[in-house]
Amino acid sequence: MMYAIVDIKGFQFRAEKNAVLRVPLLNTAEPGQTLEFDRVLLVRKDEEVVVGTPVVEGAAIVAEVIDHGKGKKKVIYHHKRRKGYRVKKGYREQFTDIKVTEIRA
Repeated sequence: MMYAIVDIKGFQFRAEKNAVLRVPLLNTAEPGQTLEFDRVLLVRKDEEVVVGTPVVEGAAIVAEVIDHGKGKKKVIYHHKRRKGYRVKKGYREQFTDIKVTEIRA
């Protein structure tokens, strides 16, 4: 079993072949486009583990963009007791779904 820990837009994901990852929105990517992420922090191939300092040299993750979308609505509610202060805000976080096609180690 081979997997890698990759840094995408400041978040770390565990990438395996054919895995679908939901990452923060990648504005420049179009559905069907192939992307390569080279900030690989760790690679495991069978029993061999390679840890980068901070990244593994020559390692990369190749992925195909599936789709863009918005997640469920998140509600932020603030209030101060006995002051009559109430604020309710909400937002939907945007994401990109990618499918890992290859792990280069």
